[in-house]
Amino acid sequence: MIPIRQALQRATLLTHSIVCARSAQKQPKAFISTGPQQQSGMFYEFRTYCIHPHLNSVFLKLTSEKINLRTAHSELLGYWSVEYGGLNQVFHIWKYDSYEQRAAVRAALAQDPSWMEQYISKAMPMLSSQDNEVTYLVPWSTIKKPPKEGGVYELVSFQMKPGGPAVWGEAFHAAVNTHAAPGYAHPVGVFHSEFGQLNRVHVLWWYESADHRASIRHRSHADARVVAAVRQSVAYLDSQKNKLMFPCSFSPLK
Repeated sequence: MIPIRQALQRATLLTHSIVCARSAQKQPKAFISTGPQQQSGMFYEFRTYCIHPHLNSVFLKLTSEKINLRTAHSELLGYWSVEYGGLNQVFHIWKYDSYEQRAAVRAALAQDPSWMEQYISKAMPMLSSQDNEVTYLVPWSTIKKPPKEGGVYELVSFQMKPGGPAVWGEAFHAAVNTHAAPGYAHPVGVFHSEFGQLNRVHVLWWYESADHRASIRHRSHADARVVAAVRQSVAYLDSQKNKLMFPCSFSPLK
């Protein structure tokens, strides 16, 4: 009886294994992917400061005079005053090679008496709020300086549906490319959020003037390529907002 019982147990286990294997084959498998990855650890910190209205000009003057104390520690990509889309705001972008570098920079700034006494102690009371966001360039984007100095910048922020570039990357890339076609806007960079509001993509555009932007927008709305690309990409979009900004005199990107 014992050999028969053991044989029945082995047969039961084998049948169970076969059934489980077949069930696993039928079940859909989920793969987690974010698509192409930026290989460099370099990132860009976005900073937005809201200034008390009556101190806006004073803050900008102080920053213009003392920004060299800050850029002695790390690279400033650009510094702008927001004209439309946010009153009494400044927006600036700082480049870092790694989180370790940023931590070292922040530690050094805290110990820099000139920075703390000549700028921080005076500037901080002028601000009503501060915000920051860590971003990476999307893999297919590089920083492209405008063809000439002057002009205006538009920061367009897209809140995408969850899933990452593997879900919406191709459609979003196509939409940006159509807007960046010859005769349209100049893309300075396309950034994807890492810390802050997640699933957010920022596109920084340059135009010769606000009126130049308005003219381009008018023409693009009648361009079938742009319309088709936008219609495809908005399927992955939750919301969007923008800011029109003027570069400050001390901004590397002018």
